Amino acid sequence: MTGPWFEQPTLTGEFVRLEPLTLAHAEDLYRAADDPTLFHWTWRPIESVSDATEYISHALDDPQRLAYVQIDTATGVVVGTTSYYQIDPLHQSLAIGYTWLSRSAQGGRINPEAKLLLLRRAFEDLGAVRIEWQTDELNAHSRGAIAKLGAEFEGLLRKHRRRQDGSWRNTALFSMIDDDWPLARAQLEARISE
Repeated sequence: MTGPWFEQPTLTGEFVRLEPLTLAHAEDLYRAADDPTLFHWTWRPIESVSDATEYISHALDDPQRLAYVQIDTATGVVVGTTSYYQIDPLHQSLAIGYTWLSRSAQGGRINPEAKLLLLRRAFEDLGAVRIEWQTDELNAHSRGAIAKLGAEFEGLLRKHRRRQDGSWRNTALFSMIDDDWPLARAQLEARISE
């Protein structure tokens, strides 16, 4: 895919830098995967550099996904990943997801600033009118984090995806539209500056 929607510049904030994910990040990503429960809802645990390489290869093989590595700017340490996916320039929409952070990076400013950087690029640089988030309906932590961004819960997509164990998951669908962005941006900026 080509065009501005599929370009992947590095996005830099005060607390986090989002760089395009590459196979060269495998060892650092393995070190960031400091808790197997991080992957309960999304992927099998990353327990080796080989697992991290497979995770990265899977992300890079998806032509509708732009995966980023999240780097703590204070330490230069890789602390997780996040992605744009379901990129649709025609309808000016995309999804944000495949996000995980090492335990040491959770609860601080990294996640809200990463989302601010991604949302700013989508709404302000690309002209997006709609951003989506999808998560397992049972993943209360993720649902809370998405809602805290200012995204609106739209409902459940029933039997939408298979879980790793083969069971069907209902997907909780959230969105933010361009009309929501000014207030959401102000709230995110306030969270980051606290």
